[in-house]
Amino acid sequence: MIWLTALMAILHREALRFLGQRGRLIAALVRPLVWLFIFAAGFRAALGLSITPPYQTYITYDTYIVPGLMGMICLFNGMQSSLSLVYDREMGSMRLLLTAPLPRWWLLFAKLLAGTLVSLLQCAAFWAIALGFGVKLPVWGLLTALPALLLSGLMLGALGLLLSSLVRQLENFAGVMNFVIFPMFFLSSALYPLWKMAEASPLLARACAINPFTQAVELIRFAAYGQLNAAALGWTALALAVFAAGAIWGYDPARGQIRSRK
Repeated sequence: MIWLTALMAILHREALRFLGQRGRLIAALVRPLVWLFIFAAGFRAALGLSITPPYQTYITYDTYIVPGLMGMICLFNGMQSSLSLVYDREMGSMRLLLTAPLPRWWLLFAKLLAGTLVSLLQCAAFWAIALGFGVKLPVWGLLTALPALLLSGLMLGALGLLLSSLVRQLENFAGVMNFVIFPMFFLSSALYPLWKMAEASPLLARACAINPFTQAVELIRFAAYGQLNAAALGWTALALAVFAAGAIWGYDPARGQIRSRK
């Protein structure tokens, strides 16, 4: 009961923070919408994409990149949630949270879950806007993609949590975010298929294939059309376990960056 109370309290705090930052929702939606309605036209013309198996269901390039852009929402929100953790640590509230008489991993999981649920709300809003603008997506696709979005959001949030445990100062975190976000996003299948990348550079294609974000995007993309990508599921779950274990180690007061400065 105490564990559940702590979880609900953290979820409530994050919900209040999100509702108090309406610009955060707008910014989270504008970024993928720009890619969908402006950059997609250029990529569609440049790549000349007619999607081939196993993507028989896709009709246009717009429908191809929507799942990738939903992954981008989870990626950026995971990093932004971690930025708030760095701020909470500097203000001392994170230290107070971790001194609660509960396992540290549970408290960190509650923070991670809260940030992921915010990502799901943003993804649902983006999906609805895409449908409203005539992008031909299956209406039920969001429901089948929810488990994949949840797992991917947890994995990307755990990565942000790990990075936040390694960065001491708030002003340094923005640089770290840019160093992680943009390589992960562009070296992925969010905007173009891996086979198209392989035509340009086999080396880049291999880099994209081992990118955890690529696996998350493929998991979401297949799930949005009612299909299971078992390989992507396994690699995403493995990345979640590795990043979460690293975050728990990093927030150990005896060894991580949370310990008192001497």
